[in-house]
Amino acid sequence: MRVLFLAPNSPKTGNCTTAERIRNHIVAAGHTCVLCDTRGFSSASDVSSLMTQEPRFEAALAIHLFKGGRLLLDVGVPFGVVFGGTDVNEDVKDEHKRAVMEEVLRKARFAVAFTDKLKERAEELLVCESKKIYVQPQGIETRAASHFSWSDFLHSTGVHTKQVENLHVFLLVCGVRRVKDPLYLLEAFEEWHSQNPLVVLIIIGPKIDPVFTAEVEESVKRSVGVYLAADLSQEELHAAMQKSFALVNSSLSEGMSAAILEAMDLGLPVLARDVPGNAAIVEHEVTGLLYSSPQHLKSIGTRAEIMFIDELMY
Repeated sequence: MRVLFLAPNSPKTGNCTTAERIRNHIVAAGHTCVLCDTRGFSSASDVSSLMTQEPRFEAALAIHLFKGGRLLLDVGVPFGVVFGGTDVNEDVKDEHKRAVMEEVLRKARFAVAFTDKLKERAEELLVCESKKIYVQPQGIETRAASHFSWSDFLHSTGVHTKQVENLHVFLLVCGVRRVKDPLYLLEAFEEWHSQNPLVVLIIIGPKIDPVFTAEVEESVKRSVGVYLAADLSQEELHAAMQKSFALVNSSLSEGMSAAILEAMDLGLPVLARDVPGNAAIVEHEVTGLLYSSPQHLKSIGTRAEIMFIDELMY
């Protein structure tokens, strides 16, 4: 079978990683899968034109009900959709987008949610057939670069200290956009760093929203103890995660964070904002720590420095 696969495919994002993994599974099952970035199409008619070219596509799949699903409405072949998180958590607030997503769910052969909570939210907020939605937690694969220099990474990021081995680096991995809310913890980490100079926050990830990225860069530039790192390859990022003290998630909403799953696989403790997508995979004080405010994170993080965080087991 020849399958067209559409995904918001910004490099080095969670969606990109997920799309590549799903594509690899489809190919391994003996099918042909052509992965295309949704940004390359302006409307469903563009995709319909692609479908008429030889060799013909026999099925289609999309990640994200609005960004990807809307492009399949006139595709003319059976298609399925995978919830992205932002679609159900954020886009559903827009009346037009919600109507489009409901039409996508009506026409789709099936839909996939990564968590029970995401399926429940979709059923609550969208008109859809519950039997069409299947829950399938996503998998991850980690590969840490073997020749990664932690000290060079810190130096290039602007972290200068002779006590590299004693640093407590909290790594916030995210594509820089508003829904990831990377500035949420800035003041808390500035306070924490002033009390303990060995505590630093490093924000790292692709610059998806240029306007918001400029805002983040300016805020970080004025801060103390908070840094914005240049993007790394996935293997280098995994190596940096292994060297860090903990992974931090500050998102306003999540579907299922690939960065959290990767941190767990690498044995890195996780401090995640207490939102439904995170609470679905992080069990507080068992597989990580959930925090409800910046000061709450600082409180549990300070305690964790002393007695708990190094004992987290995955």
